[in-house]
Amino acid sequence: MTHSQRIAAPWAGAGSVLRVADVPARRDAEDPVERIAALLAGAPLAAVLLFVSPEADGAAIARRASAHFAPVPVIGCTTAGEISPAGYVEGRILAIGLPAGLFAVETRLVPDLDDLSGESLISDMIRARQALALARPDWEGEFAFVMVDGLSRREDELTAALAAALGPVPLFGGSAGDGLRFGNTFVFHEGRALQKAAVIAFVRSLCPVRVFNLDHLVPTEQRMVVTQADPARRIVHTINAEPAAYEYARLLGKDPAQLTTFTFAAHPVVVRIGGRHHVRSIQRMETNGDLHFFSAIGEGLVLTLAEPLDLAAHLERELAALAEPEAPAAILACDCVLRRIEAQEKQAFGRMSELLRRHRVLGFSTYGEQLGAMHVNQTMTGVAIYPPRGEAR
Repeated sequence: MTHSQRIAAPWAGAGSVLRVADVPARRDAEDPVERIAALLAGAPLAAVLLFVSPEADGAAIARRASAHFAPVPVIGCTTAGEISPAGYVEGRILAIGLPAGLFAVETRLVPDLDDLSGESLISDMIRARQALALARPDWEGEFAFVMVDGLSRREDELTAALAAALGPVPLFGGSAGDGLRFGNTFVFHEGRALQKAAVIAFVRSLCPVRVFNLDHLVPTEQRMVVTQADPARRIVHTINAEPAAYEYARLLGKDPAQLTTFTFAAHPVVVRIGGRHHVRSIQRMETNGDLHFFSAIGEGLVLTLAEPLDLAAHLERELAALAEPEAPAAILACDCVLRRIEAQEKQAFGRMSELLRRHRVLGFSTYGEQLGAMHVNQTMTGVAIYPPRGEAR
């Protein structure tokens, strides 16, 4: 029995709200699209989601999957790691089928993130929402799921533009990844692999749903001010009028040479917006002391150092809360790659995987997460999907 056969069975059987295929991304492996099609076969599908490791030929997989499942829409993105029925995995292609008896889906492409034309974008999204409401007026579960080029640096503008079209529909999503290479990230739509683009799925369901966001970070009293920055490129040159990396290291009591990806994951900074703290994670450091961030940054911004709670213990509490009073049948999640890095560095990887597996979490590791009108970092955001209360049709 193969790895994919072994772990797909519990998701494909009676009582499951999703159909799931998890296959190797190796280019010398058996045809992944044929394997995905076999594992997703059964009830008609409303949509297929693809989360593809950068080890695979994502463009070819998207093209062939779209042709195979047509006219069912196939959308997806490249990842910084996958969350399969086995928990945290890498080098996989995860395909999720939304059964048409439980879900209705309208997909939309934002083809050019440098041209977020307000009126046309908003009107198109409103039409998508209205089409679903007319098709399934008695289905109350509703959410929007967005995937965006994770190196576009346009997530903040995108979510702000979409907010006007969402109305009461809760939105979540993730920024496509490229492992830890930060080279090229893609979203998939109608058989194409696209950059500087985003794809949105409006979903209506017979299943009750709950969109959520969680992080395990607690703000400290240590604050700093961005004194010189390049907002368009998300680069901070100076903090407190000193080279950014050196001042950040000084506040941590470290030598700048000690700064690593794990340091940034373990000691993020947050900003206070609308009465809540939101993470502004650091991606990397340049030799001149510049800091590159994963999300919007600007001069005059007050940053607060944050310290993490126990990552696995916090996740266990949050997932248990989502299971009250009833456990989800599945959770679709976008999980920041920095959380995966922290889990590895703190020897919590196995425990995290077990929790994700036990709570039926599926999704991918991201370069950033979207929640409503906000682009955030170092969080898990997603939708809990509960067993249907009525009859599928």
